[in-house]
Amino acid sequence: MKSTIGFILFVLAVLGLLYSVSGKKYSRVPDDAAHKGITDYAVCMGCHGPDRQSPLKAEHPPKYECFKCHKTKRIRDMK
Repeated sequence: MKSTIGFILFVLAVLGLLYSVSGKKYSRVPDDAAHKGITDYAVCMGCHGPDRQSPLKAEHPPKYECFKCHKTKRIRDMK
């Protein structure tokens, strides 16, 4: 019985470790006046498009899926 509990705890520890190191942590959409109510890709590109005030890096993944990775406060509160 002791070995079974020890094994289960070991498996849970390994799974917890794997979960904590898996996946990327993406920055959140700031909760400020400039980002309030943004829900559309085109609005994001107004500031983060090429030659804008805060352009995205060249290696940034698909530029048209902002909210797939970057969550707004409204989306975070729903989870």
